[in-house]
Amino acid sequence: MRRRVGAAGAVAAALLLTACGGGGGGGGEDAAAETDFGAEATGTMRGWGFENTDDVGQARLDHAEGTLEGVTIELDQTAFDAQKFTTLAVSGDIPDVVQMDRQFVPTYAAQGLLMPLDACFSAHEVDPAQHWYPHVTEDVTYEDQIWAVPQFYQPPVILTNERVMAEAGVSAEDLSLSDPEALIAAAEAMTEMDGSSVTRVGFDPQGVSKAQQWMYAFGGGAVGDDGAPTLDRPENVEAIEFLKELYDAQGGFAEVSGFVDSIDIFGDGNSYANDTVGAAVFDQWYLNVLTSYADDIEIGATPLTDTEGTPFTATGGSSFVIPAGAQNPSAACAWAVALTSADAWRAAAEARAETTANEAERNGINTGLFTGSPESDEMIREEFASAEGYPGFEEAIAAYYDVAAEGASIGGSPAGQQIQSEIENAVTSALLGESSAQDALSQAQGAAMSAYEQVSEG
Repeated sequence: MRRRVGAAGAVAAALLLTACGGGGGGGGEDAAAETDFGAEATGTMRGWGFENTDDVGQARLDHAEGTLEGVTIELDQTAFDAQKFTTLAVSGDIPDVVQMDRQFVPTYAAQGLLMPLDACFSAHEVDPAQHWYPHVTEDVTYEDQIWAVPQFYQPPVILTNERVMAEAGVSAEDLSLSDPEALIAAAEAMTEMDGSSVTRVGFDPQGVSKAQQWMYAFGGGAVGDDGAPTLDRPENVEAIEFLKELYDAQGGFAEVSGFVDSIDIFGDGNSYANDTVGAAVFDQWYLNVLTSYADDIEIGATPLTDTEGTPFTATGGSSFVIPAGAQNPSAACAWAVALTSADAWRAAAEARAETTANEAERNGINTGLFTGSPESDEMIREEFASAEGYPGFEEAIAAYYDVAAEGASIGGSPAGQQIQSEIENAVTSALLGESSAQDALSQAQGAAMSAYEQVSEG
């Protein structure tokens, strides 16, 4: 049932996009060609998707507004919604700039719903190759053009619970994928059961949500260079078979995922304070959550590795796009560039430093910011990131920063949303033992390829 629903949703989304777009990106390219991105920004600019603004976001908004003094900025601060986006595109009442996850960008670019932004960057003297990590830019590149202004970059690493690790006699070296059997044995050694029920997870790989990263770690990947899905590659099958063994050694995927889902990761019930996990894969943002519990936990960190033992991570984050139907694209370009400038990130870092100093529950720990820009990351790491008196946090901060440059793009595709849905359905089925990894990924490949062909031919 899950697979049929996922496939149906993928096809429906593809049909909706095809109906809206016209294919090939022509509408967006034509609109970009008619836009003078270097013109003085004036008038009203409408933005959408900049939701849940915190100290970092507000500082950047204030900076951008200050650089566009002749522009009235109107923001819809609700979360991005794919159906709403396509509905607005059809109606012609689309905002001038929209924040969305980078994995969606090639999908909309292929349908002519977005403007390519190479001319925008040139007009504002921004060199994407220098300003962002290459794997971050690759996320929003389609047919040799860049279709979005990237922001943020959340590299995952393995956050370790040093108390549990020591109790089980496990070291960080045991968690390297260079020896998969040793990693599984380490996870099993840290796991605790009460009968058939899990009471402590040895190692939580986030197997479904991070499936594409595990595929890359085994030398595979879900998307080819041409954007076509490659879900049933032998390396991908091997990755999912490994994850199945890993979960089975800890009580099975159903038990582990049910236990993990019951944990309040944001509150006093978090697994590091209560020793209900030995190690887990977490994006960088979670380190900031744990600062409130710095006196109660003993953490460390080690990077994910590929099968050769080389530190490895994969990109993830959001971006700003300018829809093909934008009424004020020159202001949208200037605003998005201002939000992601080095000056904007410095303002954000200063705001976070002030918050850290004023909120005692943070214990004086500033975990830094991960911007998508190596220059800004380096500045923030050197001038602001600090965890004095908490060596475990210092180790974790360093692990995240050190691995950021080792990232790889998960790849962009016109059917990116459908591919992601098919992966999640297939991996869940395989980990539950409902089908083999080979069968699940083969079925997913067929559905994803159908969606890809339908969208590409649209």
